[in-house]
Amino acid sequence: MTRLLMMAAGGTGGHMFPAQALAEEMLDRGWRVKLSTDARGARYVGGFPDAVDIVEVDSGTFARGGAVAKLAVPFRIAGGALTAIWKMRRDRPAVVAGFGGYPAIPAMTAATALRIPRIIHEQNGVLGRVNQMFATRVDKIACGTWPTTLPDGVDSVHVGNPVRQAILDRAGAGYIPPGDYPMSVLVVGGSQGARILSDVVPEGIAALPADLLRNIRVSQQARVEDVDRVAAFYAERGIAADIRTFFDDMPMRLAEAQLLISRSGASTVADACVIGRPAIWVPLAAAIRDEQTANARQMVEAGAAILMPESKFTPQSLAQHMETVLLHPTAAAQMARAALSCGAPDATARLAELVEDLAQGHAQ
Repeated sequence: MTRLLMMAAGGTGGHMFPAQALAEEMLDRGWRVKLSTDARGARYVGGFPDAVDIVEVDSGTFARGGAVAKLAVPFRIAGGALTAIWKMRRDRPAVVAGFGGYPAIPAMTAATALRIPRIIHEQNGVLGRVNQMFATRVDKIACGTWPTTLPDGVDSVHVGNPVRQAILDRAGAGYIPPGDYPMSVLVVGGSQGARILSDVVPEGIAALPADLLRNIRVSQQARVEDVDRVAAFYAERGIAADIRTFFDDMPMRLAEAQLLISRSGASTVADACVIGRPAIWVPLAAAIRDEQTANARQMVEAGAAILMPESKFTPQSLAQHMETVLLHPTAAAQMARAALSCGAPDATARLAELVEDLAQGHAQ
């Protein structure tokens, strides 16, 4: 019988993109694949192969909702776990792989109760809450960012962060250094955009020297409520800009960019490294574990990126850092090469091999 991989992932791109990459690989290896997530996570499955069976489970998060909603979360998770146990008994997975996020709890709990082989993949440089819950209850921990902060006594394997096939198709795409011709600046704020980028980046770009500014072409992601004002700001100053809430052609835009300005989410960092692009990272200050700073560390230390904490993220400082990259083509090209040196284009294959090894070990 064809082996089944059950993946459990929360409803953000940071969790779902690596899961999508693994799903594509495991299908190619002849496995069946299911994805366990909640209704919020199901909104992100449009890019998954049709062969992946999407299983919605009831779950919840303590991060949103009022007091009554938060009191109901444990009961929703428990109900989801019982449902997952029932389903796994009927169609038992060979391996269950968790990618973090509260929607992953029911499937990971069920796999633990049924003693099914389990692996978790942590994308960030600091173990997330849900993955931390299961860190001592799984057979393998695969880390996407290195080093990753882990609980004492817990071992892990560094595999890198899997990226989608559309990113792999652009891996190592030739970098065109900045020069006296049109240059692309890509601005990304994570799956929900980032207001601080909408507030600071347009003014920072407008502050660039005129000779540089006339060559700038901006692609910027913004929240729905920010799109019109950001677009109007650029238009009033004659700056060519494409402002959208979401780019479904991100691999192409990243490959064409001379510079990326972005939150340092794990998946975005992985994409920038695999394609090989200079970056200015603006870590999310509200992140409790400051995982986005940890995500950016390798690229910064390699000379591939500039780190700008929110406390220092001003239009004037941003303009200075942009000039450092865009007015020095040799240095920019070196940053692109350094980014490539941080990439792990084989991360998906390495994670898939861990899954198959785990299945084989328990089958013997």
